[in-house]
Amino acid sequence: MSLREGASAVLSAPVTEALTRLAQKQWGPERHRQPVAILGPGDGGPAECEVAYAVAHALAGAGMAVICGGRGGVMAAASRGATEAGGIAVGVLPEDDDRHANEWLSVAIPTGMGEMRNAIIARSGVCLIAIGGNMGTLSEMAMGLKWGKPVFVIHGDVELPGAVQAVDVNDMLIKVLDCLLG
Repeated sequence: MSLREGASAVLSAPVTEALTRLAQKQWGPERHRQPVAILGPGDGGPAECEVAYAVAHALAGAGMAVICGGRGGVMAAASRGATEAGGIAVGVLPEDDDRHANEWLSVAIPTGMGEMRNAIIARSGVCLIAIGGNMGTLSEMAMGLKWGKPVFVIHGDVELPGAVQAVDVNDMLIKVLDCLLG
């Protein structure tokens, strides 16, 4: 089973209904122009990458752009999910060129800022979805919370006050969709 098949097979009826409402919203004047930020480690494991792919695929399929760090692991899985759903995947890279960008990005933005690029990602997202984590992911989550952004977490070992925990893909998507449709 490919990631794409696995991603589409697991969505519950309430998630599918909410995604349909989001897609309708994205075609109207009240659409979200800001992307959803998907955060996670460049060395994310298979479980984390499958979640990143599924979440990005579902949201991009409903018209949301995705922004991430643009490199490997969770970032590559999210970019692939968004692109394969026909959506836009934006990668904000720490380097000053795009040599290390993952192949699924629609747009690569080389910043030359190193880890400071995390602030751009956190500020850019209408909400932040953290999948797994490391210090870079934690910094993005903390900035997002400081700036009043909704932050959702799955497969993370660290609990931050204000971050909303999800237990699986459907739970994550319902929480994110409630935020986007609310």
